[in-house]
Amino acid sequence: MQKDERNLLDVLRAELEFLEKGGYQHTSLFSCWPPLIFEDSPTCLNFHAFDRQRPCSECALLEFVPPDRRTAKTPCRYIPLNSEGETVDNLYRWASTEETEAILAGWLKATIRKLESEQFKGQPPAITTAPRAKSASGQL
Repeated sequence: MQKDERNLLDVLRAELEFLEKGGYQHTSLFSCWPPLIFEDSPTCLNFHAFDRQRPCSECALLEFVPPDRRTAKTPCRYIPLNSEGETVDNLYRWASTEETEAILAGWLKATIRKLESEQFKGQPPAITTAPRAKSASGQL
């Protein structure tokens, strides 16, 4: 099994940027069908990949999917997006596009913050030297 080699934090940041720029409003291949969260974005390994489909088991988002849903046909639909455990699959049943995108944006921002925090804690502090300010006469 080939694993998704993309950096997870970069994938989530790109998804948030795609969402905030209205990407889901322009991605459906058939205008009569609503766009599918994650599936109709560059986050998906199979986004516009008609010739070569990769299994979802290779996706970077799989780590957010509960273990009992990882073998589902489309596991990213079962990522819990908030404290109530709402998933994309649930949202398709009751939420408007605006509500779905707001919940997704909240999850993306919270997850990005958490991963950035973990990344920062996991690395030794960078030693940086702030540049010395020049005086009005241009001297250091």
